Order: sequence, then structure tokens, then C-alpha cells
Amino acid sequence: MVFAHDTAMALQAAVTLVNSDVEPVSLTTPDELDEFLSDFGYTGRHDGDQAEVDAVRGILPRLRTLLTSGRDQAAVEVNEMLFQAKALPQLARHDGYDWHLHAVAPDRPLADRIIVETAMAMIDVIRADELSRLGVCADDDCEGLVLDLSRNRSRRFCSTACGNRNAVAAYRARQAAN
Repeated sequence: MVFAHDTAMALQAAVTLVNSDVEPVSLTTPDELDEFLSDFGYTGRHDGDQAEVDAVRGILPRLRTLLTSGRDQAAVEVNEMLFQAKALPQLARHDGYDWHLHAVAPDRPLADRIIVETAMAMIDVIRADELSRLGVCADDDCEGLVLDLSRNRSRRFCSTACGNRNAVAAYRARQAAN
């Protein structure tokens, strides 16, 4: 694995959140947010109401900016996010996961915790100079983000649907050329 488990999970969660704002839009209801939280193991305060969903959706542009920035700008973004949240990194062990970092109290609003966990994960990405593992989907009609944690750095599409659509288009183009 390229990154520690908590870093990889926070990056995957952030990419999933940002991609929820690409058609078809998702994560718009408390139930969808519950499912997201369950999938990515977020602990701590969870209000479970529409206001929380709206607050989480409100951070999506900031997450997109961070995840698509160059290395120097990403460092500036991370520092600002951590400063605004008054982050204080602490080691935590829970839910079967060994020691990992949390940087805000579990009673802070979910949107704040997502911002801080993403910023903390990006510290590892920036320090390892691995921003090439984040990018925009290679499908010309898609603005989804791609997180490539593969060894050979071969992931180009944000979803199977985009990959399949491009494979079919390439196949049809080859058939038309013959």
C-alpha cells in the first residue's frame, strides 16, 4: 500500500464526496450520508439531519480545490484548513484500527472533521510528492476525480461506467476504421 490505511481511507472518502456532486448527484439526503459514513468508518458526532448534509455538501468545492491543486498550492490549502479548524493531532485507536491520527475532537461538526481528515491525509500526499495519484477522470464528458492507489498508476477513470463508456467508444472507432 502506498499510504497508511487512515490516509487512503480519508482520500477515498474525499474523492467520493467530491464525485457525489457530479451527475448523477448523490449524497443529498441524511440516509445517503449515513451510508457514506458507514462505508468510510467516520466516527464521532453525527447529527443525521438535512442541515448536516447541507454543511457537508458545502465543503465539496473546497475539497475539489484541494484535491486538484498543485503541490505548493495544496500545502497552502492544507495549512489554512488545519489553522481554521484549530487542529491538534492526536493518536487514536478504535473500531479495530491500530494507532492513527485524529486532529479534531469527535464532537465537532462532521463537515469540520471531514475537512481536517482530508487535510491530514493530504499532508502525506504532499510530503511523498504523490499528487499525481489524484486527477480528473479521463472521460472528456466527466468532471469526476480519480484516486489511483494502484502500484502501476494505471487508473484513469472515476468509475467503471466512465471506463466502460470509453472502452466501447474505442472499440467502435476501431471497428469503423476497419
